[in-house]
Amino acid sequence: MTILFASAELFPFSKSGGLADMASALPRALNRKGQEVTAVTPLYAFIDKKKYNILKTEESFRLKIGQMVHDVEIHRCEYEGVEILFVYNEILCNRQHLYGPPGGGYPDNDLRFAIFCHVVVELLRCGNYDLCHLNDWHTALAALLAKETGVESRVVYTIHNLAYQGIFPPSSLERCGIDARHFTPEEIEFYGQVNWMKAGIGFADAVTTVSPTYAREILMPEFGCGLDGYLRRHSAKLRGILNGIDPTLYDPGSDPSLPAHFDAENFAGKAECKAALCRDFELDDLARPLVVFIGRFVAQKGMEWIIEALDALAALPANFIFLGEGEERYHAALEAAAGRTANLRCFFGYDEALSHRLYAGADLLLMPSRFEPCGLNQMIAMRYGTIPVVHAVGGLRDTVHPAGSGRCGEGFPFEDGNACGLVAAIEKALTLTADPQKLEALRRFDMGCDFSIGRCAEEYRQLYGELLSGSPSSKGEL
Repeated sequence: MTILFASAELFPFSKSGGLADMASALPRALNRKGQEVTAVTPLYAFIDKKKYNILKTEESFRLKIGQMVHDVEIHRCEYEGVEILFVYNEILCNRQHLYGPPGGGYPDNDLRFAIFCHVVVELLRCGNYDLCHLNDWHTALAALLAKETGVESRVVYTIHNLAYQGIFPPSSLERCGIDARHFTPEEIEFYGQVNWMKAGIGFADAVTTVSPTYAREILMPEFGCGLDGYLRRHSAKLRGILNGIDPTLYDPGSDPSLPAHFDAENFAGKAECKAALCRDFELDDLARPLVVFIGRFVAQKGMEWIIEALDALAALPANFIFLGEGEERYHAALEAAAGRTANLRCFFGYDEALSHRLYAGADLLLMPSRFEPCGLNQMIAMRYGTIPVVHAVGGLRDTVHPAGSGRCGEGFPFEDGNACGLVAAIEKALTLTADPQKLEALRRFDMGCDFSIGRCAEEYRQLYGELLSGSPSSKGEL
């Protein structure tokens, strides 16, 4: 089958989070299973075309959207066996950031990604694809446009994070080329605004989320972000498919970012990775457990709990490193804590290589998300023998089970969503790190677990087959 896989970000070309990793890994894994997948993504100005041998094709066209005409170019390259199509349009691509500067989005993001969605539908119309796989709000409008223009390709829409829905004022309808007849509560109207995610949910043939638990959670008001009722109405086509990681990209035995390599039979290299981190971050006492946080500094990731717990964490016999970027208030609080404590360090910004070094050198990964559709960090950490301490929600509940449970993926999940629950879970985890034999056994156990993208790809391959054969798409796990 032929599949067009559309995403606003795609590693290694563009990335703000787990969407980019998934959008890169899943097409490669599907191709290995005999599918013919072409990925499509914007050609942002910051992408190094020469480095990746991205070449302009002869395909260019003019799109009339609303009252405006937009010039579009198609570029392409091949990356690890997958054909990548890049959409270039000046409004869409000539920006310093993907979606906007830290703390806000560009005011014309609706038009930017409407152009992308219209191009996706044009590619479907001309390319004879059997199926289109859309991801998150940036591509959701393409589900509506595909149905409206009579495109025969079946459409799968994946919700990576329900909290980001693509909500715009009604004036957005015309300039994005959306027929006003769709502006109803049954379709894309949402409390007087336009909601792109509703277009994906309502017009796709199948809707997936990135973990089974999250698929159930978003049907409830506390996790539904205002769309729980709409999702319940469309629940027959909803299923949760657990994300996975690329085991070749995240391999402690060959990772080029690491100062030393290791595997489940020999952890000497992991100790070297930890020592190098402690030297670089000027942390004393290598015998202390090293706890790391890798992610965005936003409320979803439990930052309020972390900030409240900083003094209690600093009093523990452990070292802490925080890597990420996000809201300035969290930056300021972490920086202040680092200035007054000897065992806490911060690195502000996105650094892919440093994140790999942290996964490899840490003893524990802290991931106290208030909600987490799936999360890849905990899977990556376990691949590197780092034990996750997580809030038991969404995909974290699906992948991290209590130490000693015997279930694949062991760590320290905690139920109490607050600063006290976070600190108590870290304290419990530190009792394990104090016993070298138990720590090594748990590391070895987690490193043997299969969180690979191949398992995820097989579930998607089955879903695609059901859609193309006309079978109901609702028999997946919810």
